[in-house]
Amino acid sequence: MDPARARSPYLSPTESPRDATPELIRRPELTRRDVLAAATALGLLGGSAGSDAANSRARLVWGTHISLAPTWLEPAETGGVITPFMMLYAIHDALVKPMPNDPEQLCLAESYAASEDGLAHEFVLRANATFHNGAPVTAEDVKFSFQRYRGNAARFLSSKVAAVETPDPRRVVFRLNAPWADFLTYYCGVTGAGWVVPKKYVESVGDEGFKRAPIGAGPYRFVSFSPGIELVLEAFREYWRHAPSVRNLIFRVIPDETTRLAALKRGEVDIAYSIRGELAEEIRRTPGLELKAIALNGAQWLYFPDQWDPRSPWHDVRVRQAARLALNRDEINHALTLGYSEITDTIVPKSFKFYWEPPKVPYNPAEARVLLAEAGYTNGFDAGDYYCDASYSNLAEASLNYLGEVGIRAKLRPIERAAFLKGYAEKKYRNIVQGGSGAFGNAATRLESFVVKGGSYAYGSYPDIDELFDRQVAETDAAKRETILHRIQQLMHEHAIYAPIWQLGFLSGQGPRVEESGLGLIAGYPYSAPYEDVRLKAGA
Repeated sequence: MDPARARSPYLSPTESPRDATPELIRRPELTRRDVLAAATALGLLGGSAGSDAANSRARLVWGTHISLAPTWLEPAETGGVITPFMMLYAIHDALVKPMPNDPEQLCLAESYAASEDGLAHEFVLRANATFHNGAPVTAEDVKFSFQRYRGNAARFLSSKVAAVETPDPRRVVFRLNAPWADFLTYYCGVTGAGWVVPKKYVESVGDEGFKRAPIGAGPYRFVSFSPGIELVLEAFREYWRHAPSVRNLIFRVIPDETTRLAALKRGEVDIAYSIRGELAEEIRRTPGLELKAIALNGAQWLYFPDQWDPRSPWHDVRVRQAARLALNRDEINHALTLGYSEITDTIVPKSFKFYWEPPKVPYNPAEARVLLAEAGYTNGFDAGDYYCDASYSNLAEASLNYLGEVGIRAKLRPIERAAFLKGYAEKKYRNIVQGGSGAFGNAATRLESFVVKGGSYAYGSYPDIDELFDRQVAETDAAKRETILHRIQQLMHEHAIYAPIWQLGFLSGQGPRVEESGLGLIAGYPYSAPYEDVRLKAGA
């Protein structure tokens, strides 16, 4: 078997997933609109019309803006971003997770209770919850999943837990070293530690074998995966919440935005993620298509990882302040996200608990040049590489242009998302990093990952912030804790650790066959979910 093409034990030897959609080869003299029109007219998106008609009634197809990676099929490797949840909500399930109208809804757990002293957290599992191989979800699976978790905030989370007890097969108790108000938020929202995998199966196939053919307890089970090309899932009829109505979900990787829209217009995909600018306007003008705009919990920003290096220009706070003033975020917003993004001046989403409203940073290139001159860079400086997730290269290009206008000259280095996030977390980047996160949580969880010492994406920290963060972790009075977290966010602004861009308005296109896409059902979440609730129109 081709090691790059994983198969599920549920897929027969004669079955195979659909071939990947080939990308268009574009000549430099053609515009994006030319390519779109050509693809639509000539049918360059692959697949025969007859076979599509025969199979489309039982499937829903997404065109994804990023290359899907095996790590996102594995709850134990969940990073401090929202991307992995695109897969987790389909294949896996958690004791508690964000759902429509409830950010902490009981799922695999039928009940949850915390002791009065805050030291014990008990979950009772549903009797009818099973994995895709028919095995029941047990307390041992919950304990195993927690102990093997190695993703974002793993050390921080495990340091708070003294023991995990399993008094019986349906009951699990987490005992903490000290009261901690954010236990449930971290365990079931911020991290993948509360997403449960089958212990016996993982032990039998190993970690890499599990990523090649995962078994979960979610509404859809794994069929096949060609990394970077296509993921195929099949409805799990025994899902405890209710059986999904769509038989197959297909996630097809189409990195080029123009090609994604062409696929949507031709009916090759039903939902196309991340369609921006003039292409989003094209969706608005096309009969049968619908533009779906979601206000995310996802902030995007520029980060200066060399600010702790005295030899770097970024060590001077005036240089970082100049970068903040150089960005015309309103213009970028209207050009790329049609005004749906919300300009903010912090990396903490407004919807998060303990959010602090910072002073507004205006677009002021003249003041930016003054600050650079005061810092000794009258003629600007060469800022080196500007690293970004390749799916947001258009945002990076716009930001680079504005930085260049005030004298901060940098070179764009776009990297495919999985590799970008890996390098970001491994502290490999320098100069400028365009980052972002749409992860669930609150102000404290966002600060822990991106600001304080030891954070997964924090290249350095400031002692005043670190000291306050430790204080708020131990604080049990909500009002006092809020005061501390507000002060941390104020200091973050004063240090100019980041140059915030916006709270992203995520734009996607929906085709005519879709009755319920799942887009926007979970507040602040960019992708379709819950997948068991997606529906096709009658006769589609």
